[in-house]
Amino acid sequence: MAVVRPFKGVVPKQELAEQVACLPYDVMNRKEAKEMAEGNPYSFLHIVRSEIDLADSVGDYDKLVYETARKNLDRFQAEGIMSQDPEPIYYIYRQLMNGRVQTGIVACTSIDDYMNDIIKKHEFTRPAKEVDRINNFDYCDANTEPVFLTYRKNDEINTIVNDWIKFHMPIYNFTSNDAITHIFWKLDDQKLVARIAEIFNGIDYLYIADGHHRSASSVKVGMKRREEFPNYDGTEEFNFFMAVIFPDEDLFIMDYNRVVKDLNGRTKEQFLNEVSEKFAVEKLAQTEPFKPMSRATFGMYLDGAWYKITANDGTYDAADPVDRLDVSILQKNLLQPILGIENPRTDERIDFVGGIRGLKELERRVNEGFAVAFSMYPTTMDDLIDIANAGEVMPPKSTWFEPKLRSGLFVHKLND
Repeated sequence: MAVVRPFKGVVPKQELAEQVACLPYDVMNRKEAKEMAEGNPYSFLHIVRSEIDLADSVGDYDKLVYETARKNLDRFQAEGIMSQDPEPIYYIYRQLMNGRVQTGIVACTSIDDYMNDIIKKHEFTRPAKEVDRINNFDYCDANTEPVFLTYRKNDEINTIVNDWIKFHMPIYNFTSNDAITHIFWKLDDQKLVARIAEIFNGIDYLYIADGHHRSASSVKVGMKRREEFPNYDGTEEFNFFMAVIFPDEDLFIMDYNRVVKDLNGRTKEQFLNEVSEKFAVEKLAQTEPFKPMSRATFGMYLDGAWYKITANDGTYDAADPVDRLDVSILQKNLLQPILGIENPRTDERIDFVGGIRGLKELERRVNEGFAVAFSMYPTTMDDLIDIANAGEVMPPKSTWFEPKLRSGLFVHKLND
């Protein structure tokens, strides 16, 4: 049963929330982060990407980066840019994008639930990538960014959340420069707080939608604290990590498309002949990009033309939750055997383009030097949950969630 508990959030001053809020640390490089925060001393990038405040000669993972993050977080609180709420409560975070709405509860979840597989995963993590967030959380003594979790919808939780929104004014309500609206409420009725915790305690599993490295890092920092404080009793804040928890029906997974730099020594004709052994290949007369509308169907942009390719029967196992994913079908039947992409995690010949950038981006990449692009049918929430329940792992770059959670709207202190 899932432990979901309230916490004393460190939140921005109301009039500064829009300036504090920033995109997650891992969707931009150092140069882009510096440009985003330029002229804005309130940007939370000064905490989650604190290398932007240091000379370029200082490495991204230097100890000074994390000392600076802690210094900046302390400054934000000392100057009243952010302050901690006096009692543990839940928060409601709503995002609106292109007419779509997703509404989640901001809360803390248990590191034991993560280790005991109550919080289910669907991706491998890389220890080297975890180290950066371990250091950020450890030096800041806080979860500076949330994990993105989901659960099978619960009608009573939906009713509580919707009624609260209906009868209470939000604390923040702003639209960021990417046209996403962010609305934030404090749910501080202690009877409702207790009831929400009770309902979640009857929910079997939570699922990581996005943030596998952040969750793994949070757990490792919590375990480090347990070693430092061996007399812990399990109620301390370091036993928990911050998440935004959405009902599955609210979430939207976009396509995660592929581009490859070369045809692995093949001519166009040889390549098409080999593709036709596993796929039905249809050259399209249309000038607009082809967007797949069903499983096992792909768009392929090659030499200035779009093709529709459909996997033949027998090329995948429809009963296997991983094998039937479109990313798996393409990898097993085309990328690996024809284009020689053995490991898409590490092969520099392949790149990935999130659906938020549009299919025209695939055309641009190929027109400017890549050899071929593939538009994908997106993974579904049912796919994600089925794979997590089966204890399996998705292929890399299987899901692209939009909108992204903003960082800086809430922080969880580990030593409260």
